[in-house]
This record gives sequence, structure tokens and C-alpha cells, in this order.
Amino acid sequence: MEYFNAFWVGGLICLIAQILIDKTKLTPARILVSYVIAGVILTALGVYEPIVKYAGAGATVPLCGFGYCMAKGVIESIQKDGPIGIISGGLASTAAGISAAVFFGYLASLVGKSSDKS
Repeated sequence: MEYFNAFWVGGLICLIAQILIDKTKLTPARILVSYVIAGVILTALGVYEPIVKYAGAGATVPLCGFGYCMAKGVIESIQKDGPIGIISGGLASTAAGISAAVFFGYLASLVGKSSDKS
């Protein structure tokens, strides 16, 4: 049942993004940033934690999960280190994901061939 819950929650998150792409004039980049901000806000309000407990990877893998991870890192770091945790917490909790994205993006740039779109 855990796999099913992860599948339908993650699918619903992606469905909402696809509807926003198709039905609005928002660019995909703005939608992605909105998802990260929504993850932070929903975590701060205490709404996203129960979704993560219910759906697992279905809620943490999409970009709103990145916002959730950042917010949780900030909250934990503030409790541990005080106000400096506002700066260090989000970066520390997401460093592995950011590093992996940069590394694999670099590998893809070595393998792929860039060309002009025109």
C-alpha cells in the first residue's frame, strides 16, 4: 500500500503542475519555483509533514519535497544553533541533493552535444 500511496500522491503533484503548464501562461521555471515555495510554506504551517508520512517518496521526490527538506533543515538548525540556523539549516539539509544535481548535470553536459535550437 505504501507504493500505491507514493504513486498517487506524487502523480497528483505532477498532474497539478501539468495543468498549470497547459492552462496558464506561467513558465515551467515559475511553476518549479512555486512548488519549492509551496513546500516551504506548507511545512511551516505543519501541513506537509503528514503528507510526507502518508506518501513517503511520493511527497519528498517532487520539488515541493525539496522545499519541505529546506524548511525542516532550517527549523532543526534554529532549534540547535539559534538564528544563524536560518542561513545554514536549509543549505546543510539539501547539500547532498544540490551536489548530486550539479554533478550529474556536469556529466550530462560531457555526454550530450549542445546545438542551436533554430
